[in-house]
Amino acid sequence: MRQPIEPGTRLWDETGLVTFSLTTGAAFALQVMHPAVGAVVGEHSVFRTDAIGRAQRSIASVMTWVYGGQEALAEGDRLRRLHAPLKTTEDGVTHKALASGPWAWIVLTAPYAYVAGARYFSRRPLSRAEQEAFYAEITQLARNLHVAEKEIPPTYDAYLKYFDDMIDEKLVAHRTAYEFLETTRRVPPPPALPPVLRPLWRLATAVPGRVQHFVTVGMLPPAARDKLGLPWTARDERVLRLLGTAVSRVVPLLPERLRYLPIAYEARRTERAQRALRRVLEHRPV
Repeated sequence: MRQPIEPGTRLWDETGLVTFSLTTGAAFALQVMHPAVGAVVGEHSVFRTDAIGRAQRSIASVMTWVYGGQEALAEGDRLRRLHAPLKTTEDGVTHKALASGPWAWIVLTAPYAYVAGARYFSRRPLSRAEQEAFYAEITQLARNLHVAEKEIPPTYDAYLKYFDDMIDEKLVAHRTAYEFLETTRRVPPPPALPPVLRPLWRLATAVPGRVQHFVTVGMLPPAARDKLGLPWTARDERVLRLLGTAVSRVVPLLPERLRYLPIAYEARRTERAQRALRRVLEHRPV
């Protein structure tokens, strides 16, 4: 059954944090390592030429899945319509964007990304019980996005096996994954940026790009990094953990308007106002 994500869930409390844009790269890299997803994204996405615009649209869509209420269900419908005509042929195999397995994989990278994100960028990693509860929330999100029930592992243990099997047996070192990782390192300028300003763009994005690339690679499962041939040392791991510790200490100190992305902030503010109104109505003179 499709139903909006409710306030008070972990999805509601954590998806909209500003760290989302930092930690979501690993999920996208895993998605495009799937041969079908990599082929379709490689054919139809504009991430190579308009990485910022694509990221903004993707993040806004994800925020709508979680914070949009009834609009979240409409967004799931819109995405299906948008992706319905997308297909491509690679190495003699035709891949469709809405094939049930690849469509499910896009959503089912989220549990791994959230657990990994908490491991590095939260005050403490998620307990096993918290991981299981969070997985139940993700299955609701998957249904809202029209993921076929047969593609959703019924338990968290089943999910963990599914995830490992996908990396071992299905994912490949797809060229789209390498191209995506390169755009995290060297962010292409927006298409509308005048050529005279592009050297300034490269200068301004050099450090953020290196950080984003470093975090994306570091958050990948080791088996996925190995498939892509990406080096990762013990020193790299220590640096990532130090970076995560710093972020986990700074972000909670930010005011809510800065701690959350705009859609999430407005949804949370509106929900509080609605709760306040309900309290007043409940205690009104009669």
